[in-house]
Amino acid sequence: MSERPEFSDELIAERRSDPPGVLPEDMPRWMAGPITWIDVFSLWTGRIVCWLTVPMFAAMVYEIIARYAFTAPTMWAYDMSRMLYGALFMLGSGYALSKGIHIRADFLYRSWSERTQGIVDAALYLCFYFPGLIVFTWMAIDFASDAWMRQERGMDTAWMPPVYPIKTVLPLGAALLLIQGVSEFLKSLYAAMRGRWPTQ
Repeated sequence: MSERPEFSDELIAERRSDPPGVLPEDMPRWMAGPITWIDVFSLWTGRIVCWLTVPMFAAMVYEIIARYAFTAPTMWAYDMSRMLYGALFMLGSGYALSKGIHIRADFLYRSWSERTQGIVDAALYLCFYFPGLIVFTWMAIDFASDAWMRQERGMDTAWMPPVYPIKTVLPLGAALLLIQGVSEFLKSLYAAMRGRWPTQ
């Protein structure tokens, strides 16, 4: 029996269970080196970022206990949970891409040969993924730097927390996606050349 989970929902990309660095022997070193380095980097980023769930859950549990057991709701728990969730979402996006767990509608894609999949993926990374993320990163840097200059605070709650630190995760998350995108592009290029994917 295979240890790999089977997914019947075609909207969920297949998970990649192989550890970073497990690559075919015929992969050129100029591909294997960057792929291994980037995948290991994304793995450790994911392992570190996942710890944001601890203070996020702690804030939510504290709020529930304070609100319902002591009738003393906090002003800060909602903002903290929202900002920590946003940071978790953005900073973990590169790791999610490395594991192939972003949602994708691939009901046509699955029926193609692996060579065709690689060609299409490589073309889409070059034509849409990298240009779009570069523009987003540029705009996010401007967005975050403006928030830092103005020492921006949240105006939608009474607590009015500083929001410039959380806005900084936008360009950081986009940069992590760009870095992991290089690895995914190289994997697509390998599939286009060899007719098989280097990792599953």
